[in-house]
Amino acid sequence: MRALEPNDLDFLYTLENDTSVWQVSNTTTPYAKHVLQNYLEQATADIYTVKQLRLLICTHQNQPVGAIDLFDFEPTHQRAGIGIVIAANFRQQGFATQALQLVLTYCQEQLLLHQVFCSVISTNQASLQLFKQAGFQAIGTRREWIKTATGRLDLLEFQKILNY
Repeated sequence: MRALEPNDLDFLYTLENDTSVWQVSNTTTPYAKHVLQNYLEQATADIYTVKQLRLLICTHQNQPVGAIDLFDFEPTHQRAGIGIVIAANFRQQGFATQALQLVLTYCQEQLLLHQVFCSVISTNQASLQLFKQAGFQAIGTRREWIKTATGRLDLLEFQKILNY
């Protein structure tokens, strides 16, 4: 994993405009490159200031394959949300598992967080398996929370208490 860099614009543009993941991120319209360029320029801001952090997940050859986010960072209460997305052609190769373990270590050892949380759509079996295997516990269900073209989906809430 690494911080965002200016030359990540094309990858970020492709990732953010992948309509197959829009329902997970509440995205409803495409992102323009200039909007993402502005985001990249601000991406170096401190997590304590902007309350979020996005890191790119890369291969050993530094090829971006996805992103992992910390959001709703609350240092007073020592918690943050975690979101993860892997580009379609890199899924099911272990990148998400490795990135999640690294970010959990970062949360525990550097940010000194007590807990992390995430939300997963009930039909996203890969993410459900990822977070459960990482020790996240189901804490609730938001019934019919996500509207799709074919109906409504439940949103499952998970939490992990970090030990240190």
